[in-house]
Amino acid sequence: MQDKEQEAKNKAIQREILAGRKFSLAEAIGREGGDFLKGESPVPKLVQATTEINIFIATNLQDSSGALQAVLQTWISTDEATVSNNLENPLQALKQMLNKFLNNPELLYELVRQVDFQWGKMYDERPYFQSPGQPPHPNDEYTHESVAEKLKTLLTKLPQ
Repeated sequence: MQDKEQEAKNKAIQREILAGRKFSLAEAIGREGGDFLKGESPVPKLVQATTEINIFIATNLQDSSGALQAVLQTWISTDEATVSNNLENPLQALKQMLNKFLNNPELLYELVRQVDFQWGKMYDERPYFQSPGQPPHPNDEYTHESVAEKLKTLLTKLPQ
């Protein structure tokens, strides 16, 4: 009974406060939408998932120059479909993407090409681009084999 009395008092106070105010659409939306996000984060789930993946990459990928990390995080941000399908377990999306790179040589070569390009931009140097089936340049930090190894190592660090 006390709850109903308290609720009635609260409504009476609210009516009194609003009595002298002019109606505004913004205020009405604000009053009605006050409970809309109750218990939910205002950050969209896709952004939360992408951020979780990017943090995992940043803390677990051995990449001294940072070019592979930057490109991998860009791929994660642009592959919204894979991330969206794994909102409850974002690291599963990362696992799927890493497996795609490791199981598809053409996709891996494209990733390495983008990493080489990013490395060149970051260090203002001409990158070394390895052609498929050709040996890498001796000074190339990001070869097809080295990137594949880094991705495999990152894959092993994912929780099962």
